[in-house]
Amino acid sequence: MSRRSSDSPLFPDIIEAPDFSFELSAKGDGFWPVAGADEAGRGPLAGPVVAAAVILDPDAIPEGLDDSKKLSAQARERLFEAILATSEVSIASASAGTIDATDIRKASLEAMRRAVAGLTSSARFVLVDGRDVPPGLSCHAKAVVKGDARSLSIAAASIVAKVTRDRMMARADLAHPGYGFALHAGYATVTHRRAIEAQGPCALHRMSFRPLRQDG
Repeated sequence: MSRRSSDSPLFPDIIEAPDFSFELSAKGDGFWPVAGADEAGRGPLAGPVVAAAVILDPDAIPEGLDDSKKLSAQARERLFEAILATSEVSIASASAGTIDATDIRKASLEAMRRAVAGLTSSARFVLVDGRDVPPGLSCHAKAVVKGDARSLSIAAASIVAKVTRDRMMARADLAHPGYGFALHAGYATVTHRRAIEAQGPCALHRMSFRPLRQDG
């Protein structure tokens, strides 16, 4: 991965951009193809958590892949189309009801498992963003902390998951007007909280999340 050396021994080298080193390491160990997996939407008060799995073509990796949070909406949209045009992609989601029935961690991991399972080509190795590997994967996997900033495959998955979820929430705004889902995608903004206070929650809200959860 691309690094810039720190001028202080007290701080680790600074990661500047994701690269393909994790994928090539797995290939060197005999595991190919390699997929990246990530999710979007763990934190919002409403809407699904969306996961994506991506197998990049090493000969056609879109320029500019990075952690989706570092990119503008316009850049994400452009890269989303480029990823779909050059890579193998699978998307899965878990609804607010599923999140409430289990918890956000389990729902996120299950969505990632289903995304990986939905790939047309069976991945031999999966790089997963975060600290946990989804249970039930049918191949080897590695959890990569801050993986969307370190692995190009995970970065691609983060972009696909983010754009897909944002589009879903824009459509949700038409079905459930008044909450501003198209603007904040279900996150706990002041506008969103005020809308909940005025209208009450709708079917897309995660009732297990504070301040919606009724304790006692």
